[in-house]
Amino acid sequence: MTAGLEQLKQAINMGAETGVGVGALLGMTAETLEPGRVVFALTPDARFSNPLGTVHGGVLSTLLDSAMSCAVHTTLPEGAGYTTLELKVNFVRAVPVDGGRLSCEGTTVHVGRRVATAEGRIVDGNGKLVAHGTTTCMVFPPVTDQ
Repeated sequence: MTAGLEQLKQAINMGAETGVGVGALLGMTAETLEPGRVVFALTPDARFSNPLGTVHGGVLSTLLDSAMSCAVHTTLPEGAGYTTLELKVNFVRAVPVDGGRLSCEGTTVHVGRRVATAEGRIVDGNGKLVAHGTTTCMVFPPVTDQ
């Protein structure tokens, strides 16, 4: 287990206990956490709707950003950090707010010393693709006392 994976598990548990963080706000659950791969899920409701009555693209983007960047997080050494530099999202089909559970898998493509990339896919309860994306993250090395 990597230090980043352990740190991510602790952060998710703390967010679940305190209700703090975007995961708690949207009701995201962590289904899978392993090095280089994360699966988050959520069940949309009317609060997530856009003016057309479907799930707002920002919710889908947040789900993708969370899964992809957390996949990067799982690979990092003790004390390292990261931030999203670029997020690219493709919306494949409209998602009804009463359409049931969405699952998003994020996997790393490349993790280097300074840059990491990942890809993600959101599927509905029937396994149909609703959105997919890629991310580029900047990796911050662990701070040393030197």
